[in-house]
Amino acid sequence: MTKNIDDITSDVIGVAMSIHRELGPGLLESVYETILAAKLAGMGYKVDRQKPIDIKYEDLRFEAAFRIDILVDDRLIVEIKSVEQINKAHAKQLLTYLRLAQQPVGLLLNFNHETMKEGVRRLVNNHRDSASFAPLREQLSDI
Repeated sequence: MTKNIDDITSDVIGVAMSIHRELGPGLLESVYETILAAKLAGMGYKVDRQKPIDIKYEDLRFEAAFRIDILVDDRLIVEIKSVEQINKAHAKQLLTYLRLAQQPVGLLLNFNHETMKEGVRRLVNNHRDSASFAPLREQLSDI
């Protein structure tokens, strides 16, 4: 049975909270990424770490233009942070990844908060027309 995106998101957040409870804040992003990916794979998810994404623009192709921290079941982009505060640039980064990878949902997880609940942001890509950035601007205005 294939899980829907909300179930996947819930599982990722649950595992992230468990990791944060056990290890606490202050470690490198790569540590959280490695453990989160391993735990999700252990749950049966297809997990890609540091997945390169190509960008096509007109007749140009840029291979591995960016890397997704974690891609879960080819549907959920997870961007890991361990910073004092999430800012608009972090959200813009994830929203751009969602748009360019043509994925609907992403999680921005900041493990550097006192509790993981404070460090979870779920972002949705409702971008339909690549020439229009209005949906992206609307989403960012809420940040």
